[in-house]
Amino acid sequence: MLRATDVSVTATSTRCVVYEEGLGVGELELAMGGRHNLLNALGAAAAARALGADWSSIHAALKDFGGIARRFERVGEAEGIVVLDDYAHHPTEITAVLTAARAMFEDARLVAVFQPHLYSRTRDFGREFGQALGLADSVWVTDIFPAREAPIPGVTGELVVDATRAAGARDVHYEPNLEDLPEALADHLKPGDVVITLGAGSVEVLGRALLDVLETKVHA
Repeated sequence: MLRATDVSVTATSTRCVVYEEGLGVGELELAMGGRHNLLNALGAAAAARALGADWSSIHAALKDFGGIARRFERVGEAEGIVVLDDYAHHPTEITAVLTAARAMFEDARLVAVFQPHLYSRTRDFGREFGQALGLADSVWVTDIFPAREAPIPGVTGELVVDATRAAGARDVHYEPNLEDLPEALADHLKPGDVVITLGAGSVEVLGRALLDVLETKVHA
């Protein structure tokens, strides 16, 4: 059994002291933040130990691991605005991502940008999406990425917007067209903000496009 103590999470790293069966086995360091990433790392360490890996190799491997694309990925920074991207497309995943971001960027305004995925999922989990997104300080929702589904009458991104407002969020915006979001967001953001793009569809292109707009405005 593994146990982590003295956990320290920053915007770029996570550290903790690891105990195995009650015995200290050193400090674990990750080059990424987020409690969920720490839990994943401990799971990987437990699997490695079961396969016979020694702790020095485990510590070195985890310290060098830079994460995977679209999982709390740091896209970049411009004008003091940090842009992150995550594949989260279920309320539970969104809650985990925003909770981690809040712990990592305690003084920042969290701006969540969500592209719903599938009409049926949006219909079935609209209320839960609103509650999850309400953890952010500012929320932007675009229209649904249909993937394999045909539209369902009355089901659009506005359903999520209404649910987010019903959950108590005050700063909620609906921009149906993903292509219009970079300019709209750039006018809304200020230094110190942290933007998190969320969803399993085409929203992954938004972070880089937003950074390009921010950088263009700086040099205009």
